[in-house]
Order: sequence, then C-alpha cells, then structure tokens
Amino acid sequence: MSFSAPPLFAAWRQTWRAGYTLERLRGDLVAGLTVGIIAIPLAMALAIAVGVPPQHGLYTVLVAAPLIALTGGSRFNVSGPTAAFVVILLPITQQYGLGGLLLCTMLAGLILIALGLIRAGRLIQYIPYPVILGFTAGIGVVIATLQLKDLLGLTTAGQAKHYIEQLGELIVALPGARLGDGVIGAVCLAVLIAWPRWVPRVPGHLVALLVGTLLGLAMERGGWPIATLGERFSYVVDGVAHPGIPPFLPSFDWPWNLPDSQGHPLILSYDLIRQLLAPAFAIAMLGAIESLLCAVVADGMTGSKHDPNAELMGQGLGNLVAPLFGGITATAAIARSATNVRSGAFSPLAAIIHSLVVLVAIVLLAPLFSYLPMAALAALLVMVAWNMSEAGHVLHTLRIAPRSDVLVLLTCLGLTVLFDMVLAVAVGLLLAAGLFIKRMSELTDSAELPRHFHQALLDMPEHVRCYAIRGPLFFGAAEKALDVLRRFDPGVRVVVVEMSAVPMLDMTALAAFENILKDYRKHGIGLILVATAPRVRLKLRRAGIHREQRQLAYVQTLEQARVKSEKWLTAGSAAHSRLA
Repeated sequence: MSFSAPPLFAAWRQTWRAGYTLERLRGDLVAGLTVGIIAIPLAMALAIAVGVPPQHGLYTVLVAAPLIALTGGSRFNVSGPTAAFVVILLPITQQYGLGGLLLCTMLAGLILIALGLIRAGRLIQYIPYPVILGFTAGIGVVIATLQLKDLLGLTTAGQAKHYIEQLGELIVALPGARLGDGVIGAVCLAVLIAWPRWVPRVPGHLVALLVGTLLGLAMERGGWPIATLGERFSYVVDGVAHPGIPPFLPSFDWPWNLPDSQGHPLILSYDLIRQLLAPAFAIAMLGAIESLLCAVVADGMTGSKHDPNAELMGQGLGNLVAPLFGGITATAAIARSATNVRSGAFSPLAAIIHSLVVLVAIVLLAPLFSYLPMAALAALLVMVAWNMSEAGHVLHTLRIAPRSDVLVLLTCLGLTVLFDMVLAVAVGLLLAAGLFIKRMSELTDSAELPRHFHQALLDMPEHVRCYAIRGPLFFGAAEKALDVLRRFDPGVRVVVVEMSAVPMLDMTALAAFENILKDYRKHGIGLILVATAPRVRLKLRRAGIHREQRQLAYVQTLEQARVKSEKWLTAGSAAHSRLA
C-alpha cells in the first residue's frame, strides 16, 4: 500500500477534462439552488437531533460543504449534516457538550485524512452489505423514536442516555401529549408521504414545513399552544436574548473554548482526547462509508468515476475545519447528492452554490425560522429515518440471505438500537470478518489422491503417498489442511503434494510447512511439491524453504513427481545397502 498523498482537487480536474460550458454552468446553478433550499431545514433539524442549536447545522453546510467540494474526489457529492450521525453524535453531546462534539469531529477529520493518505479508499468496499444495512436500519429506528417527543409535544426529563431508558421516558410522558403539536406532526407527515406522488418536481418537505408553519400560526391564534423553534432556541447579543437563530455568520473559535455538558468551558487534556478517540474512529468510518457509497451511487447515475482517496481527504479537511466555525460532523448525503444529479449538476460548483444559498438564508431569513413548529421538523426527520431504514431491503434480505448474513444484520441492528454505533460498527465488522474467514476456510481442503486420478499415480512406487490441497492456505485453514500430511503409514518414504489450486499462503501456512519438514527430516521422508503457483513458490523460498536433495523438490507435473520419487527411493536404497 502506497503512503504518498492522494491527489486533492481530483473532482475539479475531472470537470475540466470533461469540458465546461455555459450550459453546464446553468445546470450547476439550478442544482445548487435546488439542493440549497432542501438543505436548510434538514441541516437545522439534524443539528437539533444531535443536541445542539439549529444554527450549527447551517454552519456545517456553510463551511464543510464548499471545502469538501473544492478538495474532494466526487463531482456530484453534496456534503453536510446527515441522519446517519445522529446516533453517534447525540451521546457525545450529552456527555461532553458542544465543545466535546466539535473536538471529536476534528479528530474524525484527522482520521479521514490519514485514511486518504494511506489510500484506504478502496478498502471501504470490503465492508459487507449486511453490516451497512444493519446499522443504517438501526439508526433509522433510533432517529424515529427520538422524534416522538417533538412530534407529539411530550415533556420528558431528558436524562436518559440509552434507547430503552429513552423509550421508557416517552411512554411515561404519553398522557401529557399536546393535541396541537400532534395535529401539526400528523399533517406534515401526510404531506411528506403524499406530495411526492402528486408533484414530484417540488420538494415535498418544503411544502410540509410551509403547511406546518401556517397551521401552527393559525392554531396559536386559536389558543392552542405550539412548540416552535423560536421558543426552544435563542441567542444572545450584547446581553440581550433573541429567539431563534442568529442572523450573522459564525466566528472562529477553538472547540475547547466552547461549553461542555455542564456549561463550563471544555478542558483540553490527554484523557479527554483518549475518551473521544473511539467515537471519533466510528464517526470517521461511518463518514467514509457514507461518502464513498454516495459517490458510487452518483457514478452510477452519471457514468462518472470518483477518486475515493481524494474524497476521503476532502471529507477529512471539511471535518477538520468546520468545527472551528461551529460546524458539526459532515459527510456526503445520498438524498441530496441524488437530487443534485437529477437537477442537472455537472461539477462541484453545484455543491458550493448550495452552501451560498444557506449563507443567504442565514443572513436574510433567520428571523422567519423562529416560526417553524418543532413538530414539523420532527415529522421531517421521521420521514428521513423511514427512508434511511430501508425496511423493504431489510425484510427482503431476511428472507433470502444466508443465516450468517442474517445474524450479522440483526446483530448490527440490535446493537445500534440498544447500545451505540461505536459498538455496532466494531462488533459488526468483527462478526462479518469472522464469518468470512470461516467461509474461506471451508473452501480449503486436502485429501489423498486415489491411484485412478492420474496415469502417473498408477505407476507411482509403493512407498509414496500423494495428496492434493485446494484453496487458500491462511491462518483460518492452513493447520487443518496441512494436518493430513502428518497422517500416513510408517513405511512411507516420499510425500507428493499437488498444489495447483492453492492461490496464496500466509505466515501460519509457512510455519506449518517448516514444522512438517522438520518432522520429515527426523523420519527420513522427502517432500515433493507439484505445480505450485509462482507467488506461492516465491513465498516458500523467502521463508527459507528451498530445494534440498532427497528432502524437498519443486516440480510442475505429477509425472515429474513420479520420476523424482523413484530417483529418491533408488538413491535411498543404495545408501542403505552401503551402510549395511
């Protein structure tokens, strides 16, 4: 694996090679405006879902999205806050506050940059589908459950950190549900479900939020209490609190100057970084998976080809810089990127324009956001969670997949829901790797060759035994496959092993071969390896397993093995006669 830095700005180089015209610029403008309008409410809703004020979601789009588009490897990816991160980020916010969340995001950015530097982009494709499907479905379940509080206007203690406890709090709070919030949530959900079927060209969630806001204003005038964004969140200027989000751009600040979970400035220390490394690694892995899957989807829609290592570098830089301006974790989103492609995007300029739309919204429209009902934003996230869970794919996989894949899927789903994403990703990958090793080991077998297998075996001398090994010889299979070479009659003087179907071997197999040769030397037995692949033979020789007279030989055919074994037996008999 090469450790040279992958190329930055790969997506821009692809754009200029493809040729950029005025018509393509027009497509980027339309796509950027469309995706930008979609991103505004989503960014705020996702920021609220991870436990921070809504403006931090907008700051993420404002800073991370253009930086990733500039330096990344996909022409069509659009980055920003995504629902996939909610399950990881919410516990971090609860335990370490806003400062801890932003510091953890920076650490994840450094990990992503490291993955890009070691060119690990292609390794992400080896993560099994059941693992991805399991934890995305689990994330969908958790997000949908967490939105019930705002969707129904519930009042909870908000102290629970685990899913079962959170579910218990919601159930206890159900009698206190407010009818006004519930009606707005139900209406918005109905619009989100039905609108795309009627008018697919107009984003359904914008219509849902508009309907929800107008309905909320009407209900408040009628005396129905409605929870709004302006009531829930505020900002302070010159000691005066204002409702909603600030109508100005974020300022630079180090994460450790921001508050922890108790409202005190975060104290930067080695112990804090050590505690944040595990969630940072989970964030980086999930961000890499999400971004590269998104790039693959975009490639399939456009016929383009992304640079995975440059994309990891871009995502890393975006997540390293955005927290310095209040931005939370960002990654490419499949829904926004697919909309970007369908709206006519041609280059990363569309993603940059989408961030400029958010900039205009912050400066000009911030006061209007205060009127957004929390139930409407919750309905939007419930719909995102449903789409993310891919319930149809989960049920289809449960019906047709092998039992081991079903086990991996259900394990990842269960751990994501009941514990957290860090554990789910780690256990899911370990379980999938273990099952893969088991399956690969089952492909490796060894057996004695019957005499009728080949003409050369019919003429093979009496004191020769012939075996065949098929499949990769690695730590999961080597000992089992090579153990057969130790079981034979006392009168055997030569062992022939046919290895044409052995594509590779690892250090475990090399060590096993060395032990077998030691045993053979003690008992005066020779070993002939037949039809070994060049790379296998090279590894054996590098390990010191060289040709040795009457001890080890490499030949290409079983006929050559027969001739070689006859010579060794004849030479052995002659030496025995001289000694006698």
